[in-house]
Amino acid sequence: MSGLLAIGNASLWLNSVWLGLLLIGIALTLSKRSTPLPGNASGLASIIRFGPLLFAVPLALFGMQHFALRDVVVQGVPSFMPIPMFWVWLVGAGLMAASLSLITGRVAHLATLLVGIMLFSFVLMIYIPNAVMNPRDRFAYALLLRDLSLSGGALALAGTLAADPNARTARWMRLSGRCFFGTAMVVFGVENVLHPQYVPGVPLNKLMPGWIPGHVVWALLTGAVLVIGGLAILFNRRARVAAVVVGMMYLVLVLLVYLPMEVVHPSVEISGELDYLADTLIFSGAALFIAGSLQVRKASETVSR
Repeated sequence: MSGLLAIGNASLWLNSVWLGLLLIGIALTLSKRSTPLPGNASGLASIIRFGPLLFAVPLALFGMQHFALRDVVVQGVPSFMPIPMFWVWLVGAGLMAASLSLITGRVAHLATLLVGIMLFSFVLMIYIPNAVMNPRDRFAYALLLRDLSLSGGALALAGTLAADPNARTARWMRLSGRCFFGTAMVVFGVENVLHPQYVPGVPLNKLMPGWIPGHVVWALLTGAVLVIGGLAILFNRRARVAAVVVGMMYLVLVLLVYLPMEVVHPSVEISGELDYLADTLIFSGAALFIAGSLQVRKASETVSR
């Protein structure tokens, strides 16, 4: 009984914190005090400017998990890393700091650059070795592409917010981000279509609850949006619109699938309902980062002409 009460209290605490951050972030975004992105306040730009908030709130949740569930998180630290718990705490603190940076707009360029590098290092040190050791496990490749694409989103924003967006390094970050993200979206879309029994969005190992109707419809709709959007992003054909549509698709999944799952079965553990909600929400923000980076590229081409 005490264990159930502990889980309930932790779930209430984490949900209260992320909802509070969300409300504060909405107020700051609407008042234009959050991370600035290119463009005016109309059209697609009015949606794109919410990208930092949608990316930041999940970062805070993941950071809090590193403290609340440190004994579980520490098991994912590579065996060759010394003092494993130190890295758990360091990454957790870094994620929460980056979240606050994005929500407030303070040193957001540095924060997203560091987050992008950190996630890419996870790909190299954790997910590629795991995929090599488990070549037939499709979820191992999904995890690899998850962190790779989120790294791409963070790098794209870092390149967008660079002091000189036309510098070679900034352009490289935006291009890499677009390629990482677009590739993952195509693969994720195909996986959604092939395995409609699993929750839509990021193709991880969780079955769709039986009480949510239209499993196949969700899978096909999500798959189509991700494949078409991913290809448009990769080949830069109406890529900005495609990235916004992908971002809105992930947000719809959060509101209509993952939020109800968390309400019905509150769970704070790794790969629990709240974890999947955050995993899906952060992709909405990453997609809007890609859209914002494409606006910078378009503006740069216009100036050069």
